[in-house]
Amino acid sequence: MKRNTVPSYLQHKQSGQARAVWTDTTGVRREKLLPGPYNSLESKSAYARLVLEASTSAVVASASDPAIRTISVAEVLEQYLVHASRYYVHADGKPTAEVGEIKYSIRPVRELYGLIPAVQFGPLALRSVRERMIRDKLCRTLINHRLDRVKRAFKWGVAEELVPPSTYEALRALPGLRRGRSEARESEPVKPVEDGVVEATLPFLPPHVRSMVQLMRFTGMRPSEVCGLTLGQIDRSGETWIYRPKSHKTSHHGKDRVIPFGPNARAALVDFLKGRSLDPESLVFSPIRQREERFAAMRKNRASKVQPSQKNRRKSKPKKVPATRYVARTIAIAVGLAAVKAGVPHWFPYQLRHAHATRVRKGHGLEAAQVLLGHSRADTTEIYAERNLGLAVQVAEKIG
Repeated sequence: MKRNTVPSYLQHKQSGQARAVWTDTTGVRREKLLPGPYNSLESKSAYARLVLEASTSAVVASASDPAIRTISVAEVLEQYLVHASRYYVHADGKPTAEVGEIKYSIRPVRELYGLIPAVQFGPLALRSVRERMIRDKLCRTLINHRLDRVKRAFKWGVAEELVPPSTYEALRALPGLRRGRSEARESEPVKPVEDGVVEATLPFLPPHVRSMVQLMRFTGMRPSEVCGLTLGQIDRSGETWIYRPKSHKTSHHGKDRVIPFGPNARAALVDFLKGRSLDPESLVFSPIRQREERFAAMRKNRASKVQPSQKNRRKSKPKKVPATRYVARTIAIAVGLAAVKAGVPHWFPYQLRHAHATRVRKGHGLEAAQVLLGHSRADTTEIYAERNLGLAVQVAEKIG
């Protein structure tokens, strides 16, 4: 992402006043007059503050600046998206799925109200955006989540002095949609997927996705957690393997995530690793490696001899290259296609987590389910954490 360039300290030719010139994150050249004459202590102090602001803020200006008072809704949202792309990132620096959700959330706002001044965007405008989402047949809970992201963008704008606090406070006055009190459709509750449906789907899944589905099935881990799995994050010193993902849903809250691998999970992973040699820090599952393995298998099983001209048919500059990392969406697409081929009802990877939680709670109680799924609302003592880990290991050995 682009950043503000370091402002230059210059002298205004006509007035002799100090000024600063820089290029903002959108590539627009900005200029700001500094208090005091050129080379004065007052102007140099203001310039030092401006350099710090340019390195930490998307837009460098005061809320009293006329340019800021007329900043449009689209400009605020554009700058917030720049911030979000830097803030919501994985450990490897790549943007998380939240960035994509933000783009979907702010799209109708930009289409309907992008050109008006941000200070004029109020509850009635946000209600119109909500109505647009209802007419687009989005479910009630998704609409509420997207409107919250829009409000969050204006809250960030207040912190950056792009919009006055009154704008954000006014937007907060619009409540979320309540069940049975709006025309928005209700989403279907996520139910556990049946084992028979999963078993019928597995033969039609690519090898990497098939093993990922098996691990989610036996551990209850989230799709994002299995996508980031590396051998270096698995403690295999004990009978029960312990997977501690570096990045997970609550890692930014300083919470630890512990995922025990029972016999079924260990067997699924060992079976996948047969014939593969992986670096401990490399992702276990990778779309680009999945494709290379598929091509190698096709070449090995080829009946006729490979012609010299066909030994390397790679395009020098292909338009589309597989990613190095799976994401939840790619797993869901693969599962949906496999379900159609298997002739079973369509299901989603997250239903594996619900199925695992149902089995654990039914056989071992609510506490065991909370521990294995990583659900915790309060900080716990070290003794309680050890007791929880022990309970998780016991349950994993029985059903995982």
